[in-house]
Amino acid sequence: MVSPSRPENLLMKLDSSPAPHGELSETGGQREGLDKPLKVLHLGAGNLFGGIESMLLTLARHRACCPNLLPEFAFSFRGRLSEELEAEGVPVHHLGEVRFSRPWTVWSARRRLRELIRREQYDVIMGHAPWPYALGARAARQTGTPLVFWAHAAPSGGNWIERIARRQRPALVIANSQHTLTRGEGLFGAVPARVLHCPVAPPNPSSLSKSRFRIRQELGTPKNAVVIIMVARVEQGKGHQSLLDSLDHLRQDQSWECWFVGGVQRKEEQALFRYLVNAADRSSVSSRIRWITQGINVQELLRAAEIYCQPNVSPESFGITFVEALYAGLPVVTTAMGGALEIVDSSCGRLVPPKDPVALAATLSELIEDAELRSRLGTAGPIRAASLCSPEYQLPRLHELLKPVATRRAM
Repeated sequence: MVSPSRPENLLMKLDSSPAPHGELSETGGQREGLDKPLKVLHLGAGNLFGGIESMLLTLARHRACCPNLLPEFAFSFRGRLSEELEAEGVPVHHLGEVRFSRPWTVWSARRRLRELIRREQYDVIMGHAPWPYALGARAARQTGTPLVFWAHAAPSGGNWIERIARRQRPALVIANSQHTLTRGEGLFGAVPARVLHCPVAPPNPSSLSKSRFRIRQELGTPKNAVVIIMVARVEQGKGHQSLLDSLDHLRQDQSWECWFVGGVQRKEEQALFRYLVNAADRSSVSSRIRWITQGINVQELLRAAEIYCQPNVSPESFGITFVEALYAGLPVVTTAMGGALEIVDSSCGRLVPPKDPVALAATLSELIEDAELRSRLGTAGPIRAASLCSPEYQLPRLHELLKPVATRRAM
């Protein structure tokens, strides 16, 4: 392990200055005729399932939106993500389970990755988040293949995996939001960077097998109840406790229920989950709170609710679930910080101060009582979501960003 190097300049934002010769331009690369398909290998961990994994599935499922991008995937761990990608018919490669505390597992995975890259001749290697980038960047560099880092969250401030990742500077950083970009100081220094909001597609109607009535019936929710829903992993920053606190201020209103959707994926999340469930059980509104951790079809649950609420207490880097809620026609209530500021505006939702359960309760109360307001905000949601994240727009734009990177290998 090396000591962290001194932070350099903020990631260079090329949107504000012309691109020098050989660097990125808004229209693509310097080499003429580089409209051939680009073969891109996406590196991930594979053992969890969250926003990054949801986006990788979108890249695979909607690859027809940009035939010039040919995605393949490589993971260290088998799990839900690799299974769903394989079901989509895209190439998935397994590098073997890795623990950085066991160096031989790292060496073995890097050797397999080098062999894979040399055999398949990828145009670009893209690492999603510091851990898979730290694992694969050195192997990609040894093959001469251009590297791209997709920043899905702001750096934490120099932890050990970021220090390993920093050793290999990418040709390009793609940030999932302006928030992530502006907080990317010091990870790679003055590396060309662009913002590309995560591609998120509207739900496929064929994936919605259960009706709104049937879902509510299964959960014991009255058909006329106004359902507040939160879909998030059990993490401190997501704001579960803030929402519970605000619900207590709504105890006189009998017309609502709240669904907390999502379970535990890491051991360290188990204690927080137990604490939240116990806190809900002790509250004055415990009978109107549901915890849904099994058999989850997020899109069906969203379609059966009226309001999406996720009052983050720390900034969300982007917030794919916000976009999914907008596609489902729900007004979104969240805190005025982070990537949410780039997604939610007054046309489709409400922004509230962080850690202010009284203000949050007042906003929820307004939406619970005003069906016309909910309808107006909800109607604007799909339009807002598509304008930000439509794969039909974002995947061709990704291709344009990667063309000049691939040019460097071709020249």
